[in-house]
Amino acid sequence: MEVEQIEIFECLRRFVPFKSLPEEVLAEASRQVEIAYYKAGSQILEFGDTISDLCFVRSGAVEIYRRNGDLYNRLSEGGLFAYQSLLMRQKVRFPVKAIEDSLIYFLPESVFRPIFDEHEEFADFFEVGDQSRLRQAVSKRDDANVLLTSRITTLISREPVLISCMATVQQAAQLMTDEGVSCLLILQPEASDPSESEGIFDYRQAMVSASDGSEHKVCGIITDRDLRTRVVAQGLPFDTSVDEIMSQRLVMINSDEYIFEAMLTMLRTNVHHLPVLKKGRPVGVIALSDLVRYESRNSLFVVSSIFRQQTVEELAALQTDVQASFVRMVNEDANSRMVGSAMAVIGRSFKQRLLELGEEQFGPPPIPYCFLALGSMARGEQLIVTDQDNAIILDDSFNPEKHDEYFAKLAKFVSDGLAACGYSYCTGEVMATNRRWRQPKSVWEQYFVDWIDNPTPESLLHSNIFFDLDGVWGRTEWADQLQGLISRRARRSQRFLACMARNALNRTPPLGFFKTFVMEQDGQHKNAINLKRRGTAPLADLIRVHALAVGSRAQNSFDRLDDVVEAKILPPDRGPDLRDAMEFISMVRIRHQALNIESKQAPDNNIKPENLSHFERRNLKEAFQILSDAQKFLKFRYQPNRAN
Repeated sequence: MEVEQIEIFECLRRFVPFKSLPEEVLAEASRQVEIAYYKAGSQILEFGDTISDLCFVRSGAVEIYRRNGDLYNRLSEGGLFAYQSLLMRQKVRFPVKAIEDSLIYFLPESVFRPIFDEHEEFADFFEVGDQSRLRQAVSKRDDANVLLTSRITTLISREPVLISCMATVQQAAQLMTDEGVSCLLILQPEASDPSESEGIFDYRQAMVSASDGSEHKVCGIITDRDLRTRVVAQGLPFDTSVDEIMSQRLVMINSDEYIFEAMLTMLRTNVHHLPVLKKGRPVGVIALSDLVRYESRNSLFVVSSIFRQQTVEELAALQTDVQASFVRMVNEDANSRMVGSAMAVIGRSFKQRLLELGEEQFGPPPIPYCFLALGSMARGEQLIVTDQDNAIILDDSFNPEKHDEYFAKLAKFVSDGLAACGYSYCTGEVMATNRRWRQPKSVWEQYFVDWIDNPTPESLLHSNIFFDLDGVWGRTEWADQLQGLISRRARRSQRFLACMARNALNRTPPLGFFKTFVMEQDGQHKNAINLKRRGTAPLADLIRVHALAVGSRAQNSFDRLDDVVEAKILPPDRGPDLRDAMEFISMVRIRHQALNIESKQAPDNNIKPENLSHFERRNLKEAFQILSDAQKFLKFRYQPNRAN
């Protein structure tokens, strides 16, 4: 190729959809390209012109207008125009004018058509809309994730091994040895079973019974670790009944769940064996070893390490492991739901271990309490850059003079420990160290009632934070009860929803009138976009408003969106569009933080568009446009301007 053709080839191969073409096809197309120069202000295409070329902006900028003269779009390097008319063999419908001195490549229709007909990915770019392309980009990431597409049944290699609760630990150990397993499920016979009254229940027969609709139910589990720590280490006799040493609070999962759900369940509950149920019957047990080959394995190891540490200093030393886990998940194409959930579970685990250490240091709590996670941790959307938002619900028997000194010390211990582990103090003091957020259950209930019934700017800010809550320690059912209160009361108050909607419109996406990025103009992050403040946060805010309106008790934004879509309060296809926008913006933010860590920089939420690929810039604009449209609908539906 001649020098000029080489330059055309190298330019086109940088941009979608040309980068998808085989080199020989693109090289031949480059030989056929014609180049034209247009001075700023000159017309490129007039309404009604015959169109016979695909138009590509090599340099400069152009504006596209509607027939009535209204501005439709602005394109810069890499932009394509007039292809809709070319595909439909129509006249030019959208006039185009150069607004800067511009070079335009023209690819003749005789060259474009064969490429379009023979290369599917190239054709897809022109046949689908911008939002559909965003959906394709997101779905390709989902398709690459084994954890999301594989059911947990794929990990089950055999039926579970069962034993009667009346068997001895020696019989259990012998059965585990014979079957080559590390755990047994314990069965409780029905009272009507005649063998139970005779004390001769055949634990081996239970294995057969369970496979044909048994009359026995699973009441516990024992593992080889239990035999070591609860029998041998304690010096118990070998004829001890298994029901004396088994774990009775079983954590189980249904067989139709995905591997990722199994991983999260094990992370959240810190268990190494997870019974799998199908129609209420055990069909297998997933062990930690079954998951270690999957991409999020490091998250499991980090959580396991957290609970083995004995001091705050040892916990703080795990920060590098947390960052390594984050980067590994990103590099192995985990999606935002997986990354956010795993990082939230790691954060929960730090809190739980710090509370264990705190109770060891200060003694058992004088009254029951529930330690709350708030914000992104409660939603399961936490990333590597985060602060700590937490609170404590106290039993209503709380007496400040008798009890507050203990909980103040515990809160400070946990807050300082979290800061040492990389979770910075909340600048707004939304922490349990703040006496206001360390209150009895009845006070918390009144807080929420007042915030909903009498919304003020301050209470709306609190609602955005405290309406995303999750119990991580102690009487966690109190958190569930508060969620129920919020769900019931908020959906009945149109005034409150209108106020929340108005609040959700305070942060707008960084798009100008011509779909250009609007960036920070001063400060440390000049010419950058904060993807949290201008992207994921306003998306989470508007999804929360819709979720409150339909009475959803979900915490995760994707789960809330499922409830909103099911309630059919959004226009058609708006739910999937919001999901795609949330996923794409989150993943750009996540990848940016991972790159920061790999380059030994402090991770943050600020990106400069010039550091993004053309593909990312284009789809990021479309995601921001979806957010902008969703905010317009929010304003239409809840009429926030009428809120007093």
